[in-house]
Amino acid sequence: MKLSIGIGGYDRTWPLIAGAIKMDGTELNWEIVPPEVAFVRGQVDGNYQLSELSFCTHLVQLARGTNLYTAIPVYPSRSFRHSAIYVRADAGIERPEDLIGRNIGGSEWQLTANVWARGILSDDYGVSVDKVHWYFGGIDVPGRSEKVPLTLPPHIKTTRIAANETLWSLMSKGTLDAIIGPRAPAAFIAGNPRVRRLFADVKGAEQDYFRQTGIFPIMHLLGIRNDVLAAHPELPPKLFNAFEAARFRARCDLDQVAYLHVMLPWLIDHIAETKQVMGDDYWTYGVDGNRKTIDTMCRYAFEQGLTDRKIAIEELFAPE
Repeated sequence: MKLSIGIGGYDRTWPLIAGAIKMDGTELNWEIVPPEVAFVRGQVDGNYQLSELSFCTHLVQLARGTNLYTAIPVYPSRSFRHSAIYVRADAGIERPEDLIGRNIGGSEWQLTANVWARGILSDDYGVSVDKVHWYFGGIDVPGRSEKVPLTLPPHIKTTRIAANETLWSLMSKGTLDAIIGPRAPAAFIAGNPRVRRLFADVKGAEQDYFRQTGIFPIMHLLGIRNDVLAAHPELPPKLFNAFEAARFRARCDLDQVAYLHVMLPWLIDHIAETKQVMGDDYWTYGVDGNRKTIDTMCRYAFEQGLTDRKIAIEELFAPE
């Protein structure tokens, strides 16, 4: 059996891509693409038999009954998102609470990173979504729109920016006080003093968040196209076991010290610090060890008007 797959080339997928780990009787035809490409070609258009999925978009589709894919609890991407909040340096924003009543931009409402950031602002700092005016569009390139069309409830105040505008141009004019996004504005990368991160000590804030909640946010899932799953119901555990073996291989590779698998000269120190905060096995697959994280994202999607109900964990993944 040959299956097409669209996914990112991560350390936890490379053991499979390179053939170091194989699946008996199954050959994966890899298309290594950025996740945004996999979401459109796979999750939205259905062009891959297996696809990396945006967690939040999958919840939107699942609630509507329009999902082309069924997820399995493999998480190709996880990331803390305190680093995703950027503020205008002259806006007088010193604390997260200062965002109440402000104008904040984002490239997509359903972007999983943005959902996590908004949820954290609401849970931990009282900045609920109804206390902000939200603007949508491309950060540096105009014209970005939602992957899946949305109609948000009226208590969430939103504005779609003009087709020729960008969020950064509006921030430069003083219209926007902040931007939320997994990719930094180009001006921030270039060192423009007019924009800075909300959290000056991002790593400290994210480590404190993990200590308090035990949550390591999940960004992406792995999906099996529904027609493929119907024809091959044995696939979910088979795929899970293969991706779990690849994840374990990647974790072991990071720990070996004779040569470095990542171009970081102090990689061993970084790993030791991460394990001190998060434990030895901090990037896990499966459901049981991730229930709180999964349930929190399902709650955020409901609270932020993306789903008409809170999706239950039992609905989220293939029953196998």
